Amino acid sequence: MDVTGILVFSTYGTLVCATLVLLMGRKLVEWIGPLRTYSIPEPVAAGLLVALATLALRQFGHFELRFDTSLQGPLMLAFFATIGLSANLASLKAGGKRLVLFLAIVAGMLIMQNAIGLSLAMAMGLPPGVGLLGGSITLAGGHGTGAAWGETLSARYGVQSALEIAMACATFGLVLGGLLGGPVARFLVGRLRGKVPGAERAQSDVPEGFEQPHTVRLITAQALIETVAMIAICLLGGELIAQWLSSTPLELPTFVCVLFTGVVVRNLLSLVGYEVFDRSLSVLGNVSLSLFLAMALMSLRLWDLSTLALPMIVILVVQTVAMATYAIFVTFRVMGGNYDAAVLAAGHCGFGLGATPTAIANMQAVTERFGPSHIAFLIVPMVGAFFIDILNALVIKGFLSLPMF
Repeated sequence: MDVTGILVFSTYGTLVCATLVLLMGRKLVEWIGPLRTYSIPEPVAAGLLVALATLALRQFGHFELRFDTSLQGPLMLAFFATIGLSANLASLKAGGKRLVLFLAIVAGMLIMQNAIGLSLAMAMGLPPGVGLLGGSITLAGGHGTGAAWGETLSARYGVQSALEIAMACATFGLVLGGLLGGPVARFLVGRLRGKVPGAERAQSDVPEGFEQPHTVRLITAQALIETVAMIAICLLGGELIAQWLSSTPLELPTFVCVLFTGVVVRNLLSLVGYEVFDRSLSVLGNVSLSLFLAMALMSLRLWDLSTLALPMIVILVVQTVAMATYAIFVTFRVMGGNYDAAVLAAGHCGFGLGATPTAIANMQAVTERFGPSHIAFLIVPMVGAFFIDILNALVIKGFLSLPMF
């Protein structure tokens, strides 16, 4: 497709667009009943609309919009810093058994995704590596993991156009991850026959964390400055740790190191008697999350999905159905079959197909309507941000050791 004109938005222009996307998303969810009924996150609703408009402009007007996404990375890291700073040892201990149980469920999902991708790829005559690209590498791993493993599969296993396939699959997963969680949670909540916290609990039990992003939280300028300082420490410490671990067997993504630094900082401060102001954390965390998702979704290159041939589309559609089925019949049931389990299932769809920020947005859309779920917002961020990358790497390496490779 020949593009005759390009409009490039600067950093500030992109930030303006992202804020407008969030405001538009709020109105879309208010005005359009199905978006509200199925708990579609506001950044997803408006961000996808902008991405579709950009696609139409490029396809029919031969004009392309390009956004400066240099703020996207820092916003994502700031969000994960607030997740880590919210995790004190007492809360982690409280969710210990369920955290381990959810880890086992996630491991099963990773194995399922790669088994589906591998078996379908081989059945359709595709290289087995393509099946893994349509599995947990891109769906649970996202764009970063997809890019890393795409290079490996291209260089070591001869998979042609591996990087392009990885980026397209990750984009597909990010879109579906944001759209699937709400309907799954809606279906599960409907089966609970009214056994949900409801608006009464949402008002009387004001959350300190991420459950109710629109709840008014009283904070001070001093508390906000202290929180910004802690986030900055986490960003610097995480970056240094990531650099130290680079090119070693313990190499981890920077956002995982930032989250780990946040956990350490939070609990060291608790030991010396400093009380972290959770309301400031939740405000800054929600702002960072919303702006990150708005930028990520409005700048999606949906035309990259055209590189997906019919066999890859078949694999991804089957993966989407499998994720929804797994969340309903495995995640929901094993985690207790209650409201918390329904919110966990929505989050699982988010990072099982897209990314951890998508999972949080999915859960926020559910809890904003049906009431808070503290255990879900304790478990999903830790598993989706920290443990899943380690588990995914082990599962991928296990599949690459199979005879067909």
